[in-house]
Amino acid sequence: MFKEVKEFQYITISEAREIMEKIVSKRQEEAELLFETRRALRHLRNFSKLPAEKAKALAEELEKLPQVGRHDLAIKIADLMPRIPDEVRVIYAKERMTLTPEQIEEIIEVIDKYRI
Repeated sequence: MFKEVKEFQYITISEAREIMEKIVSKRQEEAELLFETRRALRHLRNFSKLPAEKAKALAEELEKLPQVGRHDLAIKIADLMPRIPDEVRVIYAKERMTLTPEQIEEIIEVIDKYRI
């Protein structure tokens, strides 16, 4: 029984939580949830910081910034929602670019608009 990936798409933790909530509600009607399913849902609930729609909007706005540019990087920033410049620098540690303090501040300003 092999499964193949038909489509791949980056999503935020909040979107994953929303999808997992739907799956769990369907499976609970049929049988008891597996340990792995319960654990995954608990992880998503603990680490999602925004409602799914706001997280998606944040990622889209971040992607429009020239210093972000890539969808996968915007998703990572939206999931972590850094508060200080050092946290942004850590996200960019593996990237081949160095951000100026002004670029970092611009990223943080966009994130602050979506903070709860």
